[in-house]
Amino acid sequence: MLPIRDQNPSGRTPWMTWALIAVNTLVFMAYYPLGTEESVRLVYHEWGMVPAWLSLGYGFLTPMTAMFLHGGWLHLALNMLFLRVFGDNLEAEMGPVHFLAFYFLCGIIAFALQYVAAPYSPVPIAGASGAVAGVMGGYLLMFPRAKVELAIYYVIGVRLWAAPAWVLLGLWFALQVWGGMMAPVGGGVAFWAHIGGFIAGVGIATRTWRLKGGRLFWTRFGGLPPHPEAHVAIPVVRGRGAVLPPPQPRGLFRKLDES
Repeated sequence: MLPIRDQNPSGRTPWMTWALIAVNTLVFMAYYPLGTEESVRLVYHEWGMVPAWLSLGYGFLTPMTAMFLHGGWLHLALNMLFLRVFGDNLEAEMGPVHFLAFYFLCGIIAFALQYVAAPYSPVPIAGASGAVAGVMGGYLLMFPRAKVELAIYYVIGVRLWAAPAWVLLGLWFALQVWGGMMAPVGGGVAFWAHIGGFIAGVGIATRTWRLKGGRLFWTRFGGLPPHPEAHVAIPVVRGRGAVLPPPQPRGLFRKLDES
């Protein structure tokens, strides 16, 4: 399942969100596509966060630089997709400067929790995942009932579904906790960074939520972003060349829509 967009876009150009996407992409293009395996590995060890080095008193700035490193095209694409989907409404409520500070603070806290989980690991940690997880956490607090459209890939085609943010992001967070408990620390996924970033996002966004009215903000807009709903029809592709109209919500999603 991949989130494509929410149904209440901010209607404004999220300049800071796009700037973060551009910087992440440019940094990635600067070292990855034309680099050798050895040179890319050196970039990760030099600019990624290596917990063992922090424990020895080196590399205190690497949690900042590591946010802009990615382990491959898919890693970059997924992080930037999630940032684009969940960043625009949050930036609209916080303002671009506060959103940028929010992003960096969530990323630092995410790396800090990953460090605490394995302070002597020699494996470099890199990626915007922790900061993006913070954006997702902030989005969940501010807009719990926002509808997020998901492209679901299955054996014979693609289908589009709309799920409330509290379902999608709650399930995502539960999977990160499960992964953090079950997977070995220092593996291929920094689950504890995701967990730390998400919790930080909820906590830090509480200030903005309260300034907007707290529960009154939820009541006023029904837990949705305070922007008009926008529907964009996307056909459902099944098999070879068969194009069907977008499906209507049913089952669990219909019940959630009506609640």
